[in-house]
Amino acid sequence: MMDGGAVKPDGKGLAASPGALAGLRVVDLTRVLGGPYCTMILSDHGAEVIKVEPPQGDEVRDWGPPFQEYEPGEHGPGERDASYFIGVNRNKRSIALDLSRPGGRAVLLRLIETADILVENFKPGAMERWGLGYEADLAPRFPGLIHCRVSGFGADGPLGGLPGYDAILQAMTGLMSINGDPSTGPLRMGTPVVDLATGLYSVIGILMALHERKASGLGQYLDMTLHDCGMALLHQQAANYFLNGKRPMPLGNPHPNIAPYEKYATATGEIFIAIGNDGQFRRLCEHLGRPDLPGDPRFLTNGDRVRNRPALQEQLAAAFAPQDGEALCQALLRAGLPAGPVLAVDEAMQAPHTAARAMVTELPLDGGGTYRALGTPIKLSRTPGGTRAAPPRFNQHGAEVLASLGYSDAEVEALRADGVLFDTRR
Repeated sequence: MMDGGAVKPDGKGLAASPGALAGLRVVDLTRVLGGPYCTMILSDHGAEVIKVEPPQGDEVRDWGPPFQEYEPGEHGPGERDASYFIGVNRNKRSIALDLSRPGGRAVLLRLIETADILVENFKPGAMERWGLGYEADLAPRFPGLIHCRVSGFGADGPLGGLPGYDAILQAMTGLMSINGDPSTGPLRMGTPVVDLATGLYSVIGILMALHERKASGLGQYLDMTLHDCGMALLHQQAANYFLNGKRPMPLGNPHPNIAPYEKYATATGEIFIAIGNDGQFRRLCEHLGRPDLPGDPRFLTNGDRVRNRPALQEQLAAAFAPQDGEALCQALLRAGLPAGPVLAVDEAMQAPHTAARAMVTELPLDGGGTYRALGTPIKLSRTPGGTRAAPPRFNQHGAEVLASLGYSDAEVEALRADGVLFDTRR
């Protein structure tokens, strides 16, 4: 098992302890994003994650540019990995097996025998056809196993068994319909929010199952779908609809229930204001030199301000226009008023508070260069997690993993010869 404390001391956002999940082994059969994001979170906090890739590899290794180019070596000439893969696969070990072959499934069962958690995102029914279904095959043999399946729609219902992808589920769950503004119509969110949320909800479910296992001694099956997790993100639009029966519409930056809550231009750039109550509104207006606005009958309460949003926007836009946005945001924040500059991604990565919170992690690599990625947002006081190892090359740890399961060198070579174990992508 990877030593959770064996990290280079001269990087940033590195693991400083074995982690809260040290001692757990995860067999990771996932590809693309939702599942790998889930298992990376577990690995950040000490779980040993063994990523089992198909012969062709996780397809997001090709989702670029940009690419990380590797020197020719044992993994073949010209190997490279896309940023998409690098961003969600750190701290894992990789082995490449053909699970369609009986020999591959035999290796997988040896792995599962040593594992606490199995995470996979095969199309519903695939594991069952291979004799690896939870109820019929895995639970009787491995009663303590926690089996988390990530799929588009689950196995049941009108869409059961069909494939799902982030953007499609953004469209089908209504998320796209509330993004954008009246001029754009429904708009895909710029981050794959459904995939990421599914990964997060899957981690929550796995930790719940681990907690329950302490009492029962039994594992269980987690049926996690992009559909359900996308639906779960619809607050407050769903809550509004259940109460008033009206279809939520895309408003752009404004909040449907609160005003002022939107973006404003200043002399030095755009800022965002989020005023949640009448007291905050009065203090904002004092900072802007407009103490008269809270007494205007159109703006007395939040409900008044929502109903008279265009008039409020006009008054505040004029007040914000001559301001130094950065200085104003600092003053408002220190006065307890929610405000912030609208930053581009590169600006956010370089912000001083980003560095202070170790939200960009850096790990010097033995062969030169540095692995850089987003850091973990989960900050634990006694068992902090973080980066331990760079994302694995394809089958980088295949022989090592097999040796830990008791395979001899000759048996490993036989698996290669039989087309079960792959050193280069097919």
